[in-house]
Parts: sequence; structure tokens; C-alpha cells
Amino acid sequence: MISQMDSGNVVAFFRGRSILITGSTGFLGKVLVEKILRVQPDVKKLYLLVRANDVESATRRVQDEVGDKKFTPGLSIEQFCLGNYRAAGVTGKEIFQVLKEKHGDGFESFVEEKVCTLAGDIIYENLGLDSAKLTELSNEIDIIVNGAATTNFYERYDVAFDSNVLGAKNICEFAKKCTKLKMLLHVSTAYVAGEQEGLILEKPFLMGQALREGRHLDITSELNLIKETRREMKASNRCSEKTEKRTMKELGLKRAKHFGWPNTYVFTKAMGEMLLGHLRGDLPVVIIRPSIITSILKEPLPGWMEGIRTIDSVIIGYAKQTLSFFLVDLNLIMDVIPGDMVVNAMMVAMAAHSGEQAQTIYHVTSSLRNPAPYAVLSDAGHRYFFANPPPRAGKNGRLRRMRFFSTVASFRAHMAINYKLPLEILRLVNIALCGMFSRRYDELSRKYKFVMHLVELYAPYTLFKGCFDDINTEKLRITMRKQEDKNDGGYCFDFDPKSIDWDEYFYKVHIPGVVKYLCD
Repeated sequence: MISQMDSGNVVAFFRGRSILITGSTGFLGKVLVEKILRVQPDVKKLYLLVRANDVESATRRVQDEVGDKKFTPGLSIEQFCLGNYRAAGVTGKEIFQVLKEKHGDGFESFVEEKVCTLAGDIIYENLGLDSAKLTELSNEIDIIVNGAATTNFYERYDVAFDSNVLGAKNICEFAKKCTKLKMLLHVSTAYVAGEQEGLILEKPFLMGQALREGRHLDITSELNLIKETRREMKASNRCSEKTEKRTMKELGLKRAKHFGWPNTYVFTKAMGEMLLGHLRGDLPVVIIRPSIITSILKEPLPGWMEGIRTIDSVIIGYAKQTLSFFLVDLNLIMDVIPGDMVVNAMMVAMAAHSGEQAQTIYHVTSSLRNPAPYAVLSDAGHRYFFANPPPRAGKNGRLRRMRFFSTVASFRAHMAINYKLPLEILRLVNIALCGMFSRRYDELSRKYKFVMHLVELYAPYTLFKGCFDDINTEKLRITMRKQEDKNDGGYCFDFDPKSIDWDEYFYKVHIPGVVKYLCD
């Protein structure tokens, strides 16, 4: 590791580099692409691998697609950056506005020179690239950033396995073919730790390691199980697409819990880490494990975000008055980290470990250095919406204060008595009266299912009792010489959660960002 660095060293590291980035259409990917282009205009090329059938389709997706939003044809890359379109309630890509102002009329040509889209997918060998493109890239790429993943907690097992497990394997095999490679950085999640309690160390997974004692995880056997399940469903003519989807989702959850993980997402991400560690050989590998990623804290646009994160579902539900209570222990620590801090840590780690023949794991988290209980978010949210009542506030312009349950048992009891039982009575009355209350029943039923679905998804996190050690990350921070954030052209690579005033961040930055960018 470089013994001492500053922002200038980090910026200089990216000069003349060719970087392959997967997952660039996601929130963290956009923040990374924007920061590299903004702080180091002399980067040689950013290759963005995008799931598509051809280059034209890949370019169109980079231009317009965000998650599962449909894209509109005829937009240029600069329109993708600026967000000159409307899709699924997202107002646009304001994150690139600072870069646009910096380059002015030359912005379009700058982006076209520096950004190259590639049609491919990490689920395929050689990333789905043809032999000519594969040869070109293997002689060109200096750095690989693998941020592509499926993050759905209850994704189909086959889909999650392809992206999060085989994807990591395929990226590693591709990296070995890159003759100039200085660094492979893989984005994982701190919650590969499952539901462990106490201090959780920055340790790699060993092949076959399971979180449940006495179990051995054989990744090849898991792949064979998926294939066999597919074959059985295909052989059954009575298996509909809906049944197949449900079967694969249930299989993923069942296998995850069998080995000690709470959901398919973190289970498959853990297996991806295992394969990386097992197959990397002498490759320099850094694994970044962020906790819950939240909106941008400082640059380039405080509060900007895309995609609903764990805590944001509750904020949105409260603002829309579709949630009046939730399962969370307000005394427990929520581990969140702003997206720009994650990207800063990624960029510093790339510079620090370039060319090293080692694997290093970083927890980019906050629970150890600057713990914030859920009560801070609750209080900030109540004060914010009291001062800024949303359209769905009551006649007095105020929202009801949300009620929280600190145990699963108390939450289920409340739901059974106050919602499930009345809902069942309404169902019977509706049947007796020939559907007179169908609309009301359907509305209440949807709300009930929505709440139970959120609780099922988020209970392992809202009741999480672990604390992520970040000794490696702290050492990385120490390598950066202290530098004040100046307005003289210097760039900030702060990723120290101690610098965050959580109450101020939630009240002035994050919650307003949720309202602006995520609420319809």
C-alpha cells in the first residue's frame, strides 16, 4: 500500500487509465462515472459494460435506462447525463450538471471521447464480448470495477446466481486475460455477514464456508440444483411462467436460510466473494463492502439518489401515509453510508492497491466510527414533515407520528388484531353482499400485503445487532494526508463517517432528497 497519499495522488492515478465498469446504469455506478470524469478529465477511456444485444442497444440503455425504467429512443449520451427526459417519475440526471457546467459547449464531445459503451453481460463467459473486442480490451484495460449485481432480496435463485456468483467468476476470468491490469475492484455488501451479532471483521470468505454451523456450501452443487430444478419444471407441461418464477424465488430463499443467510441477495453475493478469492491467483483484488447506501452527502449534488433503499421505503410510506407503523428497534444502530463516500473509498483503494498481488476487504460503514440509532432518523423525519407537510397530510397539515415495534412478536400481534382479523371479516361481508365492498377490501388488502412484505424483507436489517469493524478502511483513511476542502481546484475524497452530523444529514439532505427524487 502507498504509505502516504493526498487527493492529488488519487486524481493523478486515473490519468491515462482505461477503466472497465460494470453496473454503470445503477446509482453507485453513475456516481463513480461522474466523479472520475469530473476530477480527472485526462482519464483515457471509461468502458461501460451494459446488458444488451448489440452496441446500439447498449448505448441507448446508457442514455436512458435506469433500473427497470423503459427507455425512449433517440437520446444521446449527454442527455443521459443531464436527464433531459422523464421516466417513471425520475426528474433526470442532475448529478451530471456540474460536469456539464465545467465543460460548457464542449460537454458533448468530451463525453463522446471518454465514454465507450459495450454490449455484454457478466453472466456470460468473456462477458459476452466477441473475440475482436475481447482482444482489444485485454490489451487496453488498466482497472476493472465490478458493480453489476441483482440486489433484489428475493430474486429468482437462477437469476441471482447468474449475476452475483457466475458474474463474479466471469469477471475474474476476464481480468486474468488483461495484460495491463492494475486492479480488480469488486463491490459487495457488508451484509454478506448475514444476521451475525457483535463485531464483524473484514475477513474473506473461504470456499465452502457457511454461516450456519455444521453446513458445507458447495457452489457447484448449488448450480447443479438450479439446473435440475429448471429441467424438472421444463419437463412438466403444467408449470406456468408464474409458477416457475415463484418456485425459483422460494428455492433461493430456502437455500439461503439453509446455510445461514437471510435472503437470496446476500447469500449469492457471499458466494461471489468466495469464487473471487478462490480463483484470483495473483490478481490484485479489492472487495468493497458498503452497508446501506444513502443519498449523496456533498458532491456533486447533496441529496441526489436513484432507487429506493431500505430506509427510504419507510420514509416514502410515511410521507404518503401508507405506513403509520413499522418494525424497527429505535435503539439499535442503523448502518448507513452516503453514496459519494462509498465512491471516494473505491477510488482511494484503487490508487492505494494498484499492482499489489493481494486481496483486501474494506467495510465502508458507519456503525463503529459514528453510530446512529434509528431514533435519529425517526426524529429527523418527524420534524421534517412537520415543517414541510406533504400533500397527503391531514386537515391540520400534519402527519400522524409513526409507531414502531421493537420485536417481530409485538408487530405480528398488532397486525393480527388490528388488520388481519378486520380484513377477514370484511372479506366475508363482501362475499355475503355480492361484492359491494370489493374496492375497499382490495385497497386494504394491498396495504396489508405491502406492510407485511416490507417487514419480511427488512426485519434482518431493522433488527440487526451487528457492528462492522473497519480497521482496514481506517488504515486507508490514515494514508490520506489531512486536507481541507478548498475551492481552489482541489478535490475531496472524504470517506470518514465521523465527519457526518447524522441529524443534520437526514433533516437537510437525505429526507429532502427522498422527497424530491423518489416520491411521485
